[in-house]
Amino acid sequence: MVSDNTKIGTGLLALGFILLFTGVIFLFDSTLLAMGDIFFLVGLTLTIGPSRTMKFFTRRDRLRGIVSFFGGVFLVLMRWPVVGMVMQFYGLVYLFGQFFPIAAASLRDSPVIGSIFRIPAVESYLNSFGGSRRGRAPV
Repeated sequence: MVSDNTKIGTGLLALGFILLFTGVIFLFDSTLLAMGDIFFLVGLTLTIGPSRTMKFFTRRDRLRGIVSFFGGVFLVLMRWPVVGMVMQFYGLVYLFGQFFPIAAASLRDSPVIGSIFRIPAVESYLNSFGGSRRGRAPV
């Protein structure tokens, strides 16, 4: 059974992604991007819990991604949305890069887009993320 905090956190994560996407569509509107960042961080904390969030964002092996992501959040809050979003994107790819091959492996089994993920070039590109082949989620 899923707790209420997880349900609320998932909703806030979805709202954060929607606001981030809308902010990019509206030519990097800094207000929408800032609200999306805040909802994303609060939703992540509620979804996986405060202790796991702190553990995830304080790992030394991901320091480059953590600094890049939070530096991007800071730049978006200071109304430098384009540079901030580029930094956030780099930070997210660095932080969640180990999850991409896992997600791609599950998408290979889907009927519609599975054939795209089975193309050798796409498969090797997605497997290049993360640096290790442990098969674990980063959280």
